[in-house]
Amino acid sequence: MSVDAPALELRGITKRFGPVVANDGIDFDLRPGEVHALLGENGAGKSTLMSILYGLYHPDEGEIRVNGEQVRVDSPSTAIELGIGMVHQHFMLVPVMTVTENIVLGGEPRRRGGLLDVREGARRVSELSERYGLAVDPDAVIEDVTVGAQQRVEILKTLYREARVLVLDEPTAVLTAQETAELFEVLRALRKDGVAIVFISHKLNEVLEISDRVTVLRRGKKIDTVPTDGASEQSLARLMVGRDVLLRVEKHEVEPGPPVLEVEDLHVRDDRELEAVRGLSLQVRGGEIVALAGVDGNGQHELVEAIAGLRGSDAGRIAIAGEDVTGRGVRATCDAGLAHIAEDRQLRGLVLDFTLAENLALRDYHSPPLSRAGWLNLGHIRARARSLLSEFDVRGGSEGTLAGALSGGNQQKVCIAREIASDPQLLIAHQPTRGLDVGAIEFVHRRLVAERDRGRGVLLVSLESEEVRSLADRILVIYEGTIVGEFPPDTSEEDLGFAMTGGKGRAA
Repeated sequence: MSVDAPALELRGITKRFGPVVANDGIDFDLRPGEVHALLGENGAGKSTLMSILYGLYHPDEGEIRVNGEQVRVDSPSTAIELGIGMVHQHFMLVPVMTVTENIVLGGEPRRRGGLLDVREGARRVSELSERYGLAVDPDAVIEDVTVGAQQRVEILKTLYREARVLVLDEPTAVLTAQETAELFEVLRALRKDGVAIVFISHKLNEVLEISDRVTVLRRGKKIDTVPTDGASEQSLARLMVGRDVLLRVEKHEVEPGPPVLEVEDLHVRDDRELEAVRGLSLQVRGGEIVALAGVDGNGQHELVEAIAGLRGSDAGRIAIAGEDVTGRGVRATCDAGLAHIAEDRQLRGLVLDFTLAENLALRDYHSPPLSRAGWLNLGHIRARARSLLSEFDVRGGSEGTLAGALSGGNQQKVCIAREIASDPQLLIAHQPTRGLDVGAIEFVHRRLVAERDRGRGVLLVSLESEEVRSLADRILVIYEGTIVGEFPPDTSEEDLGFAMTGGKGRAA
């Protein structure tokens, strides 16, 4: 594409946080009508670089150019004025407000006399929605719409402010396959309209599908920029990690032991008091990985919370390692041998204002050797944290770093480290690789298989079909709150997808 100047240039961007160099002399450019993917391991500096672009951080060195002119981006409002919009991985929406109110917030159309013109706002939202194929209900309340719809609202917020540079940070991390396909259609429409898009993702197949060029960062430095045409998942993974990465899980056959999880005729309600789990029964034995596959919103969330003691049940029985823990709460399930890698690392997995050492001690702080006679052994807590941070390759901080200061992927590693270190009999892994890079995914998969080989039972709950089929010894499909079929791991994606949408697939 022939253009006079890039829509955006970052030249020699360097950013330090104390002794840590998050960005080290990075050059990056973006052309109008281009999707430019930004790849890198967790903690490689991607989010820092984009935060500088959006005015959340100021670079220690380097310059930013928009349409060929050097600019100073000292706040998000300045970025918006320059036509730069950003959709964060964790959405920035007001749950109790409508779609229209969220989109026009801060730039509300007004009538004479200064009164808000809600009807005009809804009209503009509908116009943008139709123009780019971003289907939303302008009058819907945010807390009542799907995750995919919330993301469309975030994109419309940037377009409402006439953004011509759009930064998408892990846009498909919480989307279903259908929602991802719909998002890509939107991105193609935006690209056709000349919008320049930065696409940050860990999903290499999606990067190859939607992007025109790929820039790879590693430990704060730019490694290379390559055209997507001619690249492969293997070549991009090698650039990211600096070595060949095993993209397929290797595991050998093991003989499962006795049950470590028994769920019988369980009934659970959701937050709206509607029945989400309907007479569900399943079993996980020691030494096997059982994957729960299904379209999001079919009762997985409520089932996991009930097993973990976070949610009550109306009827049924839950036993962990032979001990009935039905309705007994979180501490009883933990004491019975349950470890739980939570779906939402920030809501359930971590206390963001606690240090990493404190977060890693959350399960066992009340027991020796982390405490004695009610007194915390701070030296042991810190030493244990240092060991786990090293073992699980957590980057971006030490035992005294606040959890909220880490990248999302490294936060996830902290959650995984704490739960696996508890030496459980049953490990629930709920979306364990969401937001992780390929190297970290390889590491997590190996750890899950290692736990299984040690005789642990693993219940894997994942929306990633390839992850389910690669890791599982058995696959259970959940649909509308009940198990509708059991499948072997070599089942085709088509058969699984058919069962996940209520069809009667070829079950084992």
